[in-house]
Amino acid sequence: MDKYLEIIKTSYSNYWNYIKQSVLMELNWENYFYGLIIISLIVWTLEIVFPWRKNQPLFRKDFWLDAFYMFFNFFLLNLIVLIALSNTAAELFNDILSSIGLSISSFQLFDINTFPYWIRLFVFFIIIDFVQWFTHTLLHKYEFLWNFHKVHHSVKQMGFAAHLRYHWMEPVVYNSMKYIPLAIMGGFTAQDVAIIHFFNIMIGHLNHANINWDYGWLKYILNNPRMHIWHHAKELPENRRTGVNFGITLSIWDYLFKTNYIPHNGRNIEIGFDGDEHFPKDFIGQEIYPLNKK
Repeated sequence: MDKYLEIIKTSYSNYWNYIKQSVLMELNWENYFYGLIIISLIVWTLEIVFPWRKNQPLFRKDFWLDAFYMFFNFFLLNLIVLIALSNTAAELFNDILSSIGLSISSFQLFDINTFPYWIRLFVFFIIIDFVQWFTHTLLHKYEFLWNFHKVHHSVKQMGFAAHLRYHWMEPVVYNSMKYIPLAIMGGFTAQDVAIIHFFNIMIGHLNHANINWDYGWLKYILNNPRMHIWHHAKELPENRRTGVNFGITLSIWDYLFKTNYIPHNGRNIEIGFDGDEHFPKDFIGQEIYPLNKK
């Protein structure tokens, strides 16, 4: 027990120091704090210059709530629970494996760090994006998970900051699903993670932005605003009730597994979900909503 308490304590200390170093600009490429701000300002500028829904206010409905979600989920949530929980769970999992004569390396099929640099990045990106796509389908398929995912779908006007409006339970689910695939790949560098993460954040912001883009032929590979608006559509055909267009960064999974759906230009469709008029409108209410569901 003392070992796990020490892990929790160290996790809090290390991550708090990381946040301070980020804000004080004592970090270089791994500075997610200013990276998020720069990406957000770039995409918001694109919304201003190339608005798709021209009657949508610059400070759209819930803009400031979503801005709070961005920084809470990207930084404070990690400080409050995720880093300590992740590190403790990983150590507990390793201890359980050790008790039966195994280790996390037992699952390793290859060491990704032995690959040429760009191939390493590509393999890491593809595997993680597929796992996230699959996890996203589960969030829509099972009611227990859907009640958490409703927080993200409670957005009523799309904009870049809506990308990071999600319940704290979602990264727990996503990270749990990614644990074994990461073990299969072996080690990877922090710089690899940062490069892929910044790219994913950029695409995610663009997917939710008020921009009329589909990237031409790249729409069959990359998720895009015209495609993702339908993921948030309030009304879908009966045979698509559990959702469509689940791609996180890549759209190719939806085309491969026939979950793609873009019937027409979705600029003015209503977004949300059935009963969203009764969904809490404030941060605390949204966070506790799934915990009150039977």
